[in-house]
Amino acid sequence: MKAALALLSRDVRLAWREGGAIGTALGFYLVVIVITAFGVGPNPDALSGIAPGMLWVTLLLAGLLSADRMFHNDYEDGALDVLVTGPLPLPVVAALKSLAHWLTTGVPLALLAPVLGVLLNLPEKAGPLLVLAMLVGTPAVSFVAAIGASLTLGLRRSGLLLALLVLPLYVPVLIFGVATASAAVTGPASPWPPFLMLCALSLASIVLAPIAAAAALRNALR
Repeated sequence: MKAALALLSRDVRLAWREGGAIGTALGFYLVVIVITAFGVGPNPDALSGIAPGMLWVTLLLAGLLSADRMFHNDYEDGALDVLVTGPLPLPVVAALKSLAHWLTTGVPLALLAPVLGVLLNLPEKAGPLLVLAMLVGTPAVSFVAAIGASLTLGLRRSGLLLALLVLPLYVPVLIFGVATASAAVTGPASPWPPFLMLCALSLASIVLAPIAAAAALRNALR
């Protein structure tokens, strides 16, 4: 337990200390939403109609910007070899690194969404449910990204390849995430059925993704 907490706190501290990946993700999120608001123009109905979809799509893309660094730094300095032979099973290592990515990227992006939603005329009543849906759905973003990061470990231009591998897997998260927020905006459909599906996707990702990522890491380190 101590080893797991030490690894998690180490990765979170390093992510905030370096700041580059987090700053890039947050900056990308802000710039895309602002450009969208200016591009659509002063049409409140049009903006509120696209707000849930734009916020979710931009969040998924922003989360990918730092995903390739999930294992890269440890791979470059040899720390990943130490982790493989350490006391923690490799799936647990992959899960902890995915969790650190979620804490430093998914959570800040989700909390920022209602603020940026003001630019897209997102109704105030939809803000809390949007944040809740993103907090529930973004673990799937981080854990699935771990699979892509492990598969592309050590490759040149891995960021582009990672996006090609991972983006199709994000489609179910996008569908149910947007459906949850859209139901809160438009009604009268209940937002809870797609929300529960979003919960199921995250739980499945938390269970299965570390196993797949660990298998890919073993192949990369041979």
